[in-house]
Amino acid sequence: MTTGDTHPAKPTQAVVLAGGQGSRLRPYTDDRPKPMVEIPGTGTPIIGHQLAWLAAEGVTDAVVSCGHLADVLKDWLDQADLPLKVTTVVETEPLGRGGGLKYAAAHLPKTDQPWYATNGDIWTRFSLRDMAAFHAERDATATLALARPRIPWGAVETNRFGQITDFIEAPPSPYLINAGVYVFSADFTGLLPDRGDHERTTFPRLAREKRLAGFPLPQGAYWRAIDTAKDLTEAAKELAAQRR
Repeated sequence: MTTGDTHPAKPTQAVVLAGGQGSRLRPYTDDRPKPMVEIPGTGTPIIGHQLAWLAAEGVTDAVVSCGHLADVLKDWLDQADLPLKVTTVVETEPLGRGGGLKYAAAHLPKTDQPWYATNGDIWTRFSLRDMAAFHAERDATATLALARPRIPWGAVETNRFGQITDFIEAPPSPYLINAGVYVFSADFTGLLPDRGDHERTTFPRLAREKRLAGFPLPQGAYWRAIDTAKDLTEAAKELAAQRR
């Protein structure tokens, strides 16, 4: 059972943080928010893929936090045939990442139960149920999914004499990174700042108290952050390869 929770069941609610401007994705984001950019060849925006994944993992209610060009996103959500119930919220003033997350979480239907959260520019597939079980087993207040992305450049290996021995194209990073997907216990919401960045306040505090867990994505799990036009192209290639 997770700290502060009276419900050990897997979360059935989630927050999607979809307010980013996506300046590095221009011109795609000139007329739409970043999560509304379509993966080429799918006809579905990033957030559509996310909501389908959340529903497949047992989520019945999602709160989508909107910001940049919020009306475009809200209109699409209103018209789309979605597999779960969606509520949209818009910050009336900038609250920062932590404050925005707290504001969105206040609109979840079951504030006394755990919840998932995901950044609106992440396209991934792995078992959220397994991550929730990992979170509960460690009695964590918050659990971060951890990814090992590929370095976008080729790497060079040398021996101790400085002679080049090998070239490695886009090797995996030696470091794990925050994958932008989370499991939170119910009491996590009260630890978030009303304004400011929880990654500079709440997360370090939980880490010091050994209440912050990291769930490495399973071997072979698909994960990509859509930040640039190159990411869109690569995601489309990877999707086409999966379909073959």
